[in-house]
Amino acid sequence: MTDQSYRDDPSIGGRVRRYARVGTSMGGLAARLAGERYLGMKLDRSAHAADLRAALGGLKGPLMKVAQILSTIPDALPKEYAQELAQLQADAPAMGWPFVKRRMATELGPGWQKAFASFEREAAAAASLGQVHRATAHDGRLLAAKLQYPDMASAVEADLRQLKLIFSIYARYDPSIDTRHIHAEIAERLHEELDYELEARHARLYADMLSGEAGVHVPEVLTELSTDRLLTMTWLDGARMLDQVDRPQADRDRIAMNMFRAWYWPFYGYGVIHGDPHLGNYTVRDDLSLNLLDFGCIRVFPPRFVRGVIDLYHAIERGDRDLAVHAYESWGFRDLTTELVDTLNLWAAFVYAPLLDDRTRRIQEFAAKVGTSSAAAGAEQAVYGRDVAEKVHKQLREFGGVTPPREFVFMDRAAIGLGGVFLRLQAEINWHRLFKELIADFDEKTLAKRQKAALKKAGLTAPAA
Repeated sequence: MTDQSYRDDPSIGGRVRRYARVGTSMGGLAARLAGERYLGMKLDRSAHAADLRAALGGLKGPLMKVAQILSTIPDALPKEYAQELAQLQADAPAMGWPFVKRRMATELGPGWQKAFASFEREAAAAASLGQVHRATAHDGRLLAAKLQYPDMASAVEADLRQLKLIFSIYARYDPSIDTRHIHAEIAERLHEELDYELEARHARLYADMLSGEAGVHVPEVLTELSTDRLLTMTWLDGARMLDQVDRPQADRDRIAMNMFRAWYWPFYGYGVIHGDPHLGNYTVRDDLSLNLLDFGCIRVFPPRFVRGVIDLYHAIERGDRDLAVHAYESWGFRDLTTELVDTLNLWAAFVYAPLLDDRTRRIQEFAAKVGTSSAAAGAEQAVYGRDVAEKVHKQLREFGGVTPPREFVFMDRAAIGLGGVFLRLQAEINWHRLFKELIADFDEKTLAKRQKAALKKAGLTAPAA
């Protein structure tokens, strides 16, 4: 059965065959890693990782989404596998028109086509969890109708079980790895991405937070044409982010600055961060401003966490060890020894390195300066910061009993994802001044009030303090 037929006929037999193929791929990985560990057999990890990527890429669905996420989280998988999985694309076979009509009738009722002035039969884009159709509203506005694939809740649960299998395989190879928090974080984010009503609230939140940012655009949600499995928004024209790498330096720098603001103003202004660094979630307009298109993976942090991020920056900037300890404790770390603080500061030095010097530089210079190999720093497919993050996580495990908060995993992924965008763009920016502008007027109480008001307006609740 092909992936296309699976979309159009998500039968139990189709799912069984799909997961049988996954099981075969995972079983082969287990056998080869076990042979390397216990039998002394030499494994060509690069070749095997490429085979695994090919197998997973052909399956599509939530497991491919998981693989993309894993590629950006340090310690989730061996480096060779992470580098291969990072290349997985979100494109998937689209549902055929007869099935689309049935799905749309399920969401909006049998007369659903009358709700649109026009609705294109062919999908404009198809991804791991759903596909997008162009449409036109009766008032003439161009629309994007994002329709979730059938039975995705069951598929996500099945794929999360497969994820546990992947983690258990890796644990056999390296028993010191503890992936419980990684699995919990991925599971929570995937479940949220299935809820299009929640994504609609997130979109409204981002529209509010970024209303003063001329360099970023957020689509408008049409509530009357949306459900928990259908999300209809205004269509925003733009070019792929990957198509911008050959632009003049000034253009690439402008795109990078807009990305910086799109990602970090919501965090430092409202305690909210966009957690999916996939380049397909952004497009670039002719004037170099950005369209932010996907809001399925959003994390809201309590104001004290943001305060801790800024405190840690000042601690690294000034060499203030006591302030660094205070910052880590505000995140939930306890019983901080000298060795543990030194290890955490290694990661902090990497994250904040581009922000410390008041001069224009490329992000690659900082990667090389703090320990990322020059080859990785310059490679187009490099996972920015992975070498440093892996070293930090390894040392944290060696201390024993140290369980970083789940936010720590999430911030790892966000920092690596954004750094990877800047690396691809070869941006040359004074990161120090951009950051200083963001935090110049920071006040924890002001953030708390602003966050509460914005979340209430979007129909969301504030996180626990």
